[in-house]
Amino acid sequence: MNDLLAPLLTPEGRAPLDDVRGTDPAQELAVATRLRREHPAELVSAALGQALLRQRAVAKFGAEDAERMFFTPDGVEQSTRASVAAYRARRFQELGVTSVADLCCGIGGDAVALARAGIRVLAVDRDPLTAAVARANAEALGLDGLIEVRRADVTEVDVSAYDAVFVDPARRGGRGRIFDPEAYSPPLSWAVHAAARAPHAALKVAPGIPHEAVPDTAEAEWISDGGDVKEAVLWFGTEPGLVRATLLPGPRTLRSRGLPDPPVRPVGRFLYEPDGAVIRAHLVAEVADELGGGLIDETIAYVTADEARVTPYASAYEITDRLPFSVKKLKALLREREVGILTVKKRGSAVAPEELRKKVKPHGPGAATVFLTRVAGHPAMLVGHPLV
Repeated sequence: MNDLLAPLLTPEGRAPLDDVRGTDPAQELAVATRLRREHPAELVSAALGQALLRQRAVAKFGAEDAERMFFTPDGVEQSTRASVAAYRARRFQELGVTSVADLCCGIGGDAVALARAGIRVLAVDRDPLTAAVARANAEALGLDGLIEVRRADVTEVDVSAYDAVFVDPARRGGRGRIFDPEAYSPPLSWAVHAAARAPHAALKVAPGIPHEAVPDTAEAEWISDGGDVKEAVLWFGTEPGLVRATLLPGPRTLRSRGLPDPPVRPVGRFLYEPDGAVIRAHLVAEVADELGGGLIDETIAYVTADEARVTPYASAYEITDRLPFSVKKLKALLREREVGILTVKKRGSAVAPEELRKKVKPHGPGAATVFLTRVAGHPAMLVGHPLV
């Protein structure tokens, strides 16, 4: 694809791209055979590859943008989801930022969101293909007037003319995901230094970043979208030391209040499962306080309470049965209740949900949720159903 990206951007290259749009993988061979009568085989292969990448990108970018944009395999995998990028762009906008140096810009997903918020962007990436794709995407979406794409080493770029810096370092290597922030490319320490060169900055990091790795000068924000944790961001020039969890869509933001760990208490009538961003941000205590509840175990992030309360930061369940861990007892209970639709959730248990389903063989019209967990240090099963 490296050699064929430029031809794909020409009128000749766009013709097969238009022809393969929405191609069903099962029809790929037939489509390729037809198009090769009119276009070079290499160009047709590149167009088909791009069509498949666009189909994969719909989940992140939406169909309208994905069908116009250009992608690399890594770009689809590693780019920011459009809803998350748009939220971050709004935060920059609310800070009064009018220009951003987007370092390690990738295929340009964040640059696009920033430009759509009216922010001028310098998008920098050292990989020539990635930079070319970012440039093509700015043009395809009509944002090239606000986005300047530069192929360069981000460590050598002067950012002094920009209101803010955004850094999205590579967090994957030859062996997969990188968990040590100093093994990012560039390292977190360099990104923190770069952040100090602008009035505002945001550094995208893995959601599993240890809290002790967060600089004292940063605000740490964990973001989930539709219940899935997507990333963590270190903000500079905002509120140093603040920890927050933000849930999309919304957005809804839970801020840290420095509360002590919630007490452990007996399982009540209701169980609350905090959103993953809340758990990653270590803000379960704030949710427990809001619900008037406590933990079922000091090591488990399930909150229990005697009253049903609505909160956007946790899913609520009514608990009907509390059992010590016993597949036999669970199977008998499900048979008695005629439960055929069984949702299995686990926290603090080594049992695989699919393994449990095979053993209990749920059958019937009813539905239930079982939590495989620990209660006061002991393996337990909590059975109930979600509150609507």
